[in-house]
Amino acid sequence: MFPRGGTGCVGGAVPTIPGIVLSMERLDRIIEVDKENLMVVAEAGATLEKMLKEVEEADLLFPPHPGDEGAQLGGLVVCNAGGTRAVKYGVVRNYVKGLEVVMPTGEIVTMGGKLLKNNTGLDLMHLMIDSEGILGIVTKVIFRLYPCFAASATLIVSFDDRHSAIKAVPKILQTGVIPLALEYVERDVIQISADHLGKRWPAEKGMAHLIVIVTGSNEDDVYSQAATVIKVCEGLNAVDTLMADTREEQANILKIRSELYPALKPQVADVLDMAVPPAEIANFLDVLDDISQKYQTRIITYGHAGDGNIHPHIPLELYERGVLNDVKHDIYVEAARMGGTITAEHGVGKIRKAELPLCLDDKSLELMQGIRKLFDPNDILNPGTALP
Repeated sequence: MFPRGGTGCVGGAVPTIPGIVLSMERLDRIIEVDKENLMVVAEAGATLEKMLKEVEEADLLFPPHPGDEGAQLGGLVVCNAGGTRAVKYGVVRNYVKGLEVVMPTGEIVTMGGKLLKNNTGLDLMHLMIDSEGILGIVTKVIFRLYPCFAASATLIVSFDDRHSAIKAVPKILQTGVIPLALEYVERDVIQISADHLGKRWPAEKGMAHLIVIVTGSNEDDVYSQAATVIKVCEGLNAVDTLMADTREEQANILKIRSELYPALKPQVADVLDMAVPPAEIANFLDVLDDISQKYQTRIITYGHAGDGNIHPHIPLELYERGVLNDVKHDIYVEAARMGGTITAEHGVGKIRKAELPLCLDDKSLELMQGIRKLFDPNDILNPGTALP
């Protein structure tokens, strides 16, 4: 049985053997936005877009924001979705407070609830999160909400080299300023998206950019945080800083950043999502340049600098040349060597299982297989996904 969402990046919802494809799209109610407890209760087939609309109408905030608002809520949970806001607010795991799950053996189990603390028994709910559909079928979710932030500003800080840009990331965080988003992108790469949209990228200096979004309780708070970020970056030889504080200017910058993947997609065979320690990002990008040179190509890369999550885009021509898997393996090996992992937010799915031993020892894999067998003794749920 294959639970089907459809916005994943690693083939987790793709049936690869004969079986039943289970669509969740009719389980799409937003049951309750509870302003008193700051919780939202929704069925698992509802989309993120639908939930955000009702949450925002209640003047509340669901902090995580994975890229595709067409994703279903159950999919967000079982893939532990991330996104650009993870540096300040964390990933979806941090917001799941309750689940209703149909087990592969037919029982309906309720896990958690509208609770901020719960130490009752082993935490089965957190086993379900990031399980990629192999332990049970999520049918209802309870997410924690927050009040909306009152003000925000978006900075583009430009540097002449990537190492200076990446050095600024821990320095910013050490000041106590935790941005909503802290993104790294190179100027010629972001220009591809701007050209694709027919928009102008406002930063004209430097080759490496940090996109920094700060939020606060009022405008003075936001400007104070922005001033701190600018001071740190100027101390590391930033060549220019632009600040957008109007909603339109910020929306333009975010639109160009968010449309990078669609702009690149026709020339891309796969998008990776490994994470390395944040201070290693510049070194990892240098290694990617070496791998690009080895295979006589260019691997375009950008990502979430604040949490070390990088997205190398593997060119389609490498698949056509028959070396796609070799290139991906070389990249995974280097990420693991730097103390990183092969996936930070997309998951393992069906296409990354062979690389798991780079990050997990035999005993860990044995324990995971045992947990899967306990939940699904007949091996009927999403076979071929997440584990070897």
